Amino acid sequence: MNEKLPIKVQIAERFYPLKIDRSDEEKIRKAAKLINDKLLQYKQRYTDKNAQDFLAMAALQFVIQLLDCESKQNLVSLEEDLKSLNEDLDILLKEE
Repeated sequence: MNEKLPIKVQIAERFYPLKIDRSDEEKIRKAAKLINDKLLQYKQRYTDKNAQDFLAMAALQFVIQLLDCESKQNLVSLEEDLKSLNEDLDILLKEE
């Protein structure tokens, strides 16, 4: 049986206990670090905001990056599909 690893990650000066697969530990810790780094950037830039504002701005920025990556992935997939279709058409045209 695959037992979960209990860890605590700190985000925005709060600790969150998680039970994760061992294989995900590095990824989760890296994600928490990226979030905290982004929060620190906002904290240094905007002194009139609170932690909730920083979290919201960081979440927005990360989701925008995710959507950009998904969009790029869709374009790569589309290009591969078009290339395959083009190859199929070449084969069909040669047969005739």
